[in-house]
Amino acid sequence: MIGVYDYTVILTYVSLLSAGMGIFISLSGYGHPYVGIFFLLVCGLCDAFDGKVARTKQGRTDIEKKFGIQIDSLSDLVAFGVLPACIGTAMVWRSDFMNSVLGLDPGENIKMYSGRTFAADLFGHSTTWYGIAARFLIIAVMMLFVLAAMIRLAYFNVMEEERQKTEEGSRKMYTGLPVTSSALIFPTVALLQYITKPDLTILYFVTMILTGFAFLSKIQIRKPGIRGILIMVIIGAIEFLALVLTMIISSHPI
Repeated sequence: MIGVYDYTVILTYVSLLSAGMGIFISLSGYGHPYVGIFFLLVCGLCDAFDGKVARTKQGRTDIEKKFGIQIDSLSDLVAFGVLPACIGTAMVWRSDFMNSVLGLDPGENIKMYSGRTFAADLFGHSTTWYGIAARFLIIAVMMLFVLAAMIRLAYFNVMEEERQKTEEGSRKMYTGLPVTSSALIFPTVALLQYITKPDLTILYFVTMILTGFAFLSKIQIRKPGIRGILIMVIIGAIEFLALVLTMIISSHPI
């Protein structure tokens, strides 16, 4: 078989599988955004250590190194670009306020979601001009967010290849917000939505807009070391546990 299958790429493969599962669950039936968040956090955990695990192998060939770089970016696009957009879709489906804006009957949510499609929601059941505008705005935000993530990843790969021609070792600074930050940003917003009464679905999409711009910005961000990575892992673990606990002790549906 073509490809690489040793331990250096396992975490990247797990991340992609986790992202795929999160997308499937988020868009299935009634939509399960909070379960999708769990898989996004798993993707973030895998990404935190995949590079360090890969570098532990001595004597990696150039092909193995380049293969690892390519699949890492491809996996990141799905995990931190597409999956957050799908979670946002599920949040729209779950929001009575957004359903009323889109011209859907919130009282029919459970029955309709069992067989609904996002395309039908966006282009069907049109009742008002603002409902139609809201549908196109939602899908535009999601598509532009995914596009920004792809551009960010492609730009990083090109610039990293150029940097390695003149510099040795790993880079110290990032230009623009790394797409992997999605693993902490969107779970925070979703957790706030879960534990508070106000409908924060619009905040989720505003966050997508701001995050997408940050991906493409020229801000300089220092690359985290081991300590920084551990702090981010701890934050992700706290979000994971907080979401589990709120699901257990509250009557909020999944």
